[in-house]
Amino acid sequence: MATIEECRAALDKLSDNLADADGDVRSAAALDRSLSCRITDLDITFTGRLQGGRIEVLDTHPGPPVEKAEIRLAMTGDDLVAMVDGELNFAKAWASGRVKLEAGLRDLFRLRSLL
Repeated sequence: MATIEECRAALDKLSDNLADADGDVRSAAALDRSLSCRITDLDITFTGRLQGGRIEVLDTHPGPPVEKAEIRLAMTGDDLVAMVDGELNFAKAWASGRVKLEAGLRDLFRLRSLL
């Protein structure tokens, strides 16, 4: 089972990957939205913002998110680490229910290029 530190490192790596992206991925990552990433097996939530093509983690809370973010992710720590390392395909994990993504319809259309 991934640790809190490994999950935080995975989010930092994802942020770096988004910042280095080109084309449609860079455009999708250029949103300015509140973001939460709930790690279900650790019962914690990372909260922050997606802005300027980066994910900025601002806080970590025990349990579910305190406030409803504009973009909400939920998954196990192992799945987060595997996705960022390229071992788990996000689209397949989302389609199978291993990863949950909730956002407004417009944001979902823009984020689909990240899949």
